Amino acid sequence: MTAATLTAGAVHTREAGDPDAPLLLCLHGIGSSSAAFAPQLDGLADQVRVVAWDAPGYADSADPDHAPGLDGYADTAAALIRERGGPAHVLGVSWGGVIALRHPDLVASLIVADSSRGSGTDPDKAKAMRGRAGQLAAQGPEAFAAARGPRLVSDGASPDLVARVVATMAGSVRSPGYGYAAEAMADADLTDELPAITAPALVLCGEQDTVTGTDESQAIAGGLAKSVYVTLSGAGHLANQERPEAFNAWVRAHLHVVARVPA
Repeated sequence: MTAATLTAGAVHTREAGDPDAPLLLCLHGIGSSSAAFAPQLDGLADQVRVVAWDAPGYADSADPDHAPGLDGYADTAAALIRERGGPAHVLGVSWGGVIALRHPDLVASLIVADSSRGSGTDPDKAKAMRGRAGQLAAQGPEAFAAARGPRLVSDGASPDLVARVVATMAGSVRSPGYGYAAEAMADADLTDELPAITAPALVLCGEQDTVTGTDESQAIAGGLAKSVYVTLSGAGHLANQERPEAFNAWVRAHLHVVARVPA
């Protein structure tokens, strides 16, 4: 499959912080957008330049003219980094974590949250991932989000958070972009690529993540050359939104160690 890379100008971003500060690029999950990083845009911009994208085909970003494949998404993220003078510390949540692992030459460090090696590690997972595009087409974004969104947080999540997660998903996903992303995830298995990634990494996972789960995050951490693994209690799959203070504190500590960013 041919990769399609959008120009950086075709990708919508939300940004906060000093343009001269170290760059933190935030890549959202498959059912989300830059809105998912509101806690990081608000909570980390005093020390770093936070840039959160809407992936190609999501929310306010343009639609690719054909399926980008994982390399196409990664190349578009790389273009954003280069446009801002790179390299970057890259924070990837879920699907965003899979994308984050693809351009190590532009990555100063990694924060991989509630992510996976890709759905291609298991045929059943790959089949289920490919089936999501049809579900979205049949249900429409609102019903699709109402069914999937509550699964992304813990049982103890507040009704306000659940409502925000559902609203973000409903306002972010559409065809064909969601299907392109699902196909890229279904094809991905980064198991053999992890040992070659030498950037220091922080791997975080919500203790109650039932989507990708702690075992998968531990597999990522164990496969990377330099990593620290942290389980966040009281959080599901969207730990950066459900436990933002704790999540941000770990990110600050990581950046302080790897880049001497003040904690």
